[in-house]
Amino acid sequence: MKKIGLKDIAEHVGVSIALVSYVLNGQAEIKQVSKENTQKIKAAAQLLNYRPNQIAKSLKMLKTYTIGLVVADINYRFSTGITRAIEAEAKKANYTVLFGSSNENADSFAELINVLINRQVDGLILVPVEDSQSQITMLQKAEIPFVLIDRNFPEIPTNHIALNNYRAAYTATEYLIKQGHKQIAFFNYITTMFHLHERNRGYLEALRDHHINFNQHWLQQINSNNRIGDIEQGIDTLFNLKEPCDAMFFATDTLAINGLKYLNKIKAKVPQDISVLSFDESEAFELFYCPVTHLRQPVEAMGQAAVNTLLELINHNKISKQLSLESDLIIGQSCRE
Repeated sequence: MKKIGLKDIAEHVGVSIALVSYVLNGQAEIKQVSKENTQKIKAAAQLLNYRPNQIAKSLKMLKTYTIGLVVADINYRFSTGITRAIEAEAKKANYTVLFGSSNENADSFAELINVLINRQVDGLILVPVEDSQSQITMLQKAEIPFVLIDRNFPEIPTNHIALNNYRAAYTATEYLIKQGHKQIAFFNYITTMFHLHERNRGYLEALRDHHINFNQHWLQQINSNNRIGDIEQGIDTLFNLKEPCDAMFFATDTLAINGLKYLNKIKAKVPQDISVLSFDESEAFELFYCPVTHLRQPVEAMGQAAVNTLLELINHNKISKQLSLESDLIIGQSCRE
């Protein structure tokens, strides 16, 4: 089967090859090609089943029209949501997204970045992992366009799109307080990551601002390598306090899922015995016997902002954008009034 080229389209329409090139490369308006010829050329390209030579196009334009995306764990609802949002927005600009999952591992994160750079992507959108600062500074020194999403390192000035984690945690804790809760526990990972520390800060400051005396047992710090065991031990501790906790706030959906599983196991009723609130939503919540109150992150807005910021970097080199978005509190039936 003969491969159709620009010459074939030009001969079919009766125009020059240059004119065909202008139209198919999106330069019709700049090069003042008439609307009539533009329509004829596009119609002929479709009729003749023209497929552009992407390699030749990349060499000519000095672009591959690909974006590299690294998420932390593709199994998380947030990761799949943000990937879909980025792919949809990139498609509008005729970009293809190549993505991988680091599984929260710094070595895997570094390896994926190197693979994507070797694939000559035009830029990167990254969900960084713990201890990945060296990779971020390497990208800066190499002047490779990149945008951090969801997480960032405050000590390294970068373009990033993230949630206002402090405000989200503060709002959720305040909601529980206004529901009448006075012994509110918070489960979070032991971590150096800034976004999770901001969730701790929001929780603690909401308690302080509402004159609730904090009990150190309320902040349950979970080791990710022993998540299930730590959560179960933490819940037991909270129920056995002199004044048992009346609400549990989980800093991630995975923590919430494991918490709900154990509450079921010990036959603790939600919300009759304990109110439960999750920072993120999860498809697993749909299997729980009552809708779980949770914070919903604006994944579509984050994905759109990340792609548009990266394209600005690719096309105009240096820009500075640090965008902090707000979450929505979705009220379910897991918090008693």
